[in-house]
Amino acid sequence: MCVVGSSGLSVNTSKWNAKFSRMLGRTHDALSLNLQLDNISSSLNQIFKKHEDDDDISVEKIKNVYLGNFENTDTFLELFNKYNNDLKSLVGKTKSKATYQKYEVTRKRFTNFLKHKYHRNDIKVGELNHIMLHDFEIYLKTVAACSSNTTAKFLSLLKTIVLFAQRTGMMKHNPFENYKITVKKVDRGYLTEEELTRILEKKFTIKRLEQVRDVFIFSCFTGLAYIDVKNLTQENIRKSFDGEVWIMTKRQKTDVQSNVLLLDIPRRILQKYNGNLPNGKILPVLSNQKTNAYLKEIADLCSINKEITFHLARHTFATTVTLAKGVPIETVSKMLGHTNIQTTQIYARITNSKISKDMGALVDKLGDMNKAVHI
Repeated sequence: MCVVGSSGLSVNTSKWNAKFSRMLGRTHDALSLNLQLDNISSSLNQIFKKHEDDDDISVEKIKNVYLGNFENTDTFLELFNKYNNDLKSLVGKTKSKATYQKYEVTRKRFTNFLKHKYHRNDIKVGELNHIMLHDFEIYLKTVAACSSNTTAKFLSLLKTIVLFAQRTGMMKHNPFENYKITVKKVDRGYLTEEELTRILEKKFTIKRLEQVRDVFIFSCFTGLAYIDVKNLTQENIRKSFDGEVWIMTKRQKTDVQSNVLLLDIPRRILQKYNGNLPNGKILPVLSNQKTNAYLKEIADLCSINKEITFHLARHTFATTVTLAKGVPIETVSKMLGHTNIQTTQIYARITNSKISKDMGALVDKLGDMNKAVHI
């Protein structure tokens, strides 16, 4: 009976000496196989001697080096490059371009940090430690002038690379163990109903401002992110089982399904541009940079003293258009294409008008009880 060992070589079990891990006899097959095993053993010993002083030495690493799985990833930045290149190959399949770009920016930040702080172009995988993470955090907040939350994002992405190194056996320790990544809660902006109405009612004499306003308002009443509005086609506008027209699409960022009822205002915006745009477009979406620049003009013209970006529309949908009107957060979460309710809670906030409305309803419900009390 022949079996295949971990070396990939097959052997007849009746002629195998388990004690010495060698084949019995002096036949050509036995001598040839034993020679191959000697060569493998010699190679593994050489790899061990070469890496025995590394902090991240492990049986798995020796195996990976022998098999050629990580020939070019002896250093941290080489490993980072491998991870990013693998990520890049998945763009358009299971990963978004934005995700790949975030890791690339993080790699560049860490590269610049090594040059600035340690005057080095790279480090061994096992050299990354707690103090180096601390120094990187300080560098991001001072030299790179990153905010606390941007710094936290860079550290979180770096942590992913460290976990990858651990899974592949290239790193034994986890420098992020007991290292706290602090994220500050941010009150994300949104438009009030009065501000939203002001933009809706404003008449623009400049066509580009009118178009940007229309696309922005469309997002305020659908919750779609910029790239998802840009990618919309007529195929995404469908009549559902309930007889109503819905926007059915997948978020480019997460590839999660997002279905939103087509309300009257966004429906009228679609009708306005129906058949008037080239290349099958259904909305006149400009570049993100131009859109945000023109939104600043729109804010000034509408006397709105807030920094308006296109993403503010998504916050406005979550807050003013849905949650403040009593739509349950679970429903809003599904429409926004979130994978968990915690993400939706970042957008969610209770407005004063919602509190007033809810307490007004409570007053009505307590009416009979109030009459029964003799005080």
